[in-house]
Amino acid sequence: MARVVVTGMGVVAPNGITRDEFIENTFAGKVGIKPITKFDATDTGISVAGQVDGFDYKERVGREGRRMDLFAQYSVHTALEAVEQAGITPENTRGEDMGVIFGTGIGGLSTIQKQILKMGKRGPRAVSPLFVPEIIPNMGAGNIAIRLGAKNTCMTIVTACSTATNSIGEAFRQIKEGRAEVMITGGAEAPIDTIGIAGFASLTALSKESDPLKASTPFDENRSGFVLGEGAAALVLESYDHAKARGAKILAEVVGYGSTCDAYHITAPDPTGDGAARALKQAMDEAGITPDQVGYLNAHGTATHANDVGEAKAINLAFGTDSDLQVSSTKSMTGHLLGAAGAVEAVATVAALQRGELPPNMGLTKQDPECQINVVTEPGTKAPDLEYAMSDSLGFGGHDAVLAFKKWSD
Repeated sequence: MARVVVTGMGVVAPNGITRDEFIENTFAGKVGIKPITKFDATDTGISVAGQVDGFDYKERVGREGRRMDLFAQYSVHTALEAVEQAGITPENTRGEDMGVIFGTGIGGLSTIQKQILKMGKRGPRAVSPLFVPEIIPNMGAGNIAIRLGAKNTCMTIVTACSTATNSIGEAFRQIKEGRAEVMITGGAEAPIDTIGIAGFASLTALSKESDPLKASTPFDENRSGFVLGEGAAALVLESYDHAKARGAKILAEVVGYGSTCDAYHITAPDPTGDGAARALKQAMDEAGITPDQVGYLNAHGTATHANDVGEAKAINLAFGTDSDLQVSSTKSMTGHLLGAAGAVEAVATVAALQRGELPPNMGLTKQDPECQINVVTEPGTKAPDLEYAMSDSLGFGGHDAVLAFKKWSD
């Protein structure tokens, strides 16, 4: 079995539209949630979102971006940023040895809305000939593979809010089991439009708080729902031997992956936390570590009552009620990026290992007594002895996915 390492990362997020900006802002506790300006959201009853401002697809994607939905633009852009950091080139990596597993929870939602409205006004013949290739979820992965000449496996995983974590985990397995040397993986989402906001608002899942600093408050007693976000993140995973042979700088090692299902409800997590706990234990078992060796968990932490309580119970089941494990949800700064969430949070987790520092859970003023976990609330919290860190994601449909990372040392 091959060892699997991280050699590149790319990010577009509400609190940072480059990898370095995202990491610095996240560890400084900068909240990227803001008033919605992409459209008039008044009638939805929702006023803030994890909206990305200042993104220009032409910077990396170029002219080809005109033929892509925003989620695919995000996908390609972050993949290219990650590949640049990794130093992957045709000279050091064969296309047949490089694959792509890149997910999205929904796909081209904005294009769907735009083209249906156009059809309603002007009839079916007004629908764009690019409608289908812009909306289908696999076009994030497909466009990445085309751009990079990645000729190994190329696929898209859709497991709602667990999408990116499952994508990274399955990419990890491709390399670990010898089917690829390099994998470009992660997730993207672009749901900040009328139908996206309205749909989640109708589920009564979104916070109606208008103050961006109080809208997304995971594990807080007065939390009121999640904040919808957008963006993407990509990771370059590589076999250790391939990375070493080309002299790559290694950022972290992927050591474990867990994937389970609650089999409980289409939107609500199992209130006992059983499914998520089993996924946490699976990841630790594959990594060959015990709960006391894990110093930090980037929690799913959506700021809904059902998620946070169920997830806290899962953490207690997997780590024990007296664990010293430190926990935070970076969704307090980005909002919930749905199918991209796990990738953005994986980047934050890798950065925590590199920096020996923990990203904070912003906005928490009074912790819910039903959530008996150690929540990191202060920016700049140091963790110099941090060796293992994990990130988990829980998705509609009962999907539970977990990644375990190890601090890199030769």
